[in-house]
Amino acid sequence: MMDIRNIYCVGRNYRLHAAELGNEVPSSPMLFTKPTHAACAMDGGLLTLSGSQGALHYEAELVVAVGRPYEKGIRCDELFSRFTVGLDLTLRDVQDRLKAKGHPWLAAKGFRNSAPLGHWMEFPGLQALANHDFAMQINGKEVQRGNIKDMVFDLQQLADFAGSNYGLSAGDLLFTGTPAGVGSLHDGDELDLSWNEQSVGRSTVKLQD
Repeated sequence: MMDIRNIYCVGRNYRLHAAELGNEVPSSPMLFTKPTHAACAMDGGLLTLSGSQGALHYEAELVVAVGRPYEKGIRCDELFSRFTVGLDLTLRDVQDRLKAKGHPWLAAKGFRNSAPLGHWMEFPGLQALANHDFAMQINGKEVQRGNIKDMVFDLQQLADFAGSNYGLSAGDLLFTGTPAGVGSLHDGDELDLSWNEQSVGRSTVKLQD
């Protein structure tokens, strides 16, 4: 797996997903981070996760990797070098408790193995990226399908917002948000992430106390 510096994630970037969780769509990108230890490869092996903290939800997302330092005016086709499909895993019950108290989301979003990633592909350019869907299957059944054309904030807006406010450089990742269809994972679930109808990452869920 590539050397990772920072992991930025975008919340509520698909309107139907925000609606299914009863959340308002933000007026500007809503970013949070995950530790680098959250990243792991979906290489056909076990995906070991906590099974003792309530509902564990999957959120399939298109993920882009930064290939050079951000500077004002840079375009996505210059900034991003690779892409894949990944999962922003969420301990939903934990997140709901944290949100109710106004506390940070780290415990719900940043736990180990909470950012599984498919294999990396060369960034094809923004227009080419919008020509195909990403999707997720669980036990052979499709549960999510998305396209960056449906994002509230497009890739250029996300790059400019993250780059100008926090900085972006080679090795940084950007999870771009999840479409509707999120739900719970269970022990033994077979996960398959795809891009343009081709599998890019597979794992079997292993829940432990």
